[in-house]
Amino acid sequence: MNTITKKELIDRIADLTDQKRADVKKTVQSFLDEVIIELGKGNRLEFRDFGVFEIRERKARQAQNPKTLEPVSVPAKKVVKFKVGRLMQESVSEPEEGAEL
Repeated sequence: MNTITKKELIDRIADLTDQKRADVKKTVQSFLDEVIIELGKGNRLEFRDFGVFEIRERKARQAQNPKTLEPVSVPAKKVVKFKVGRLMQESVSEPEEGAEL
């Protein structure tokens, strides 16, 4: 399994769409910034067949320090949850068929 960076993704999109790398970079960064802004507002983002991003509240709980075994209070916090969409799930389930989108 390889790690694909944002730079590599931008380069691929620029090649596929015959656009300047700088234009693609600006578009991708704007998209990511908007996702962050909307999640920060508590909004749910739904991209059909791709997936859904939403904010969930994680309850406060008691944990344990692994070194000292002392109980530690972990406060409630908000986390981002991602639910996989249909097309992504199919691609992940059958990587040979969906590897080159």
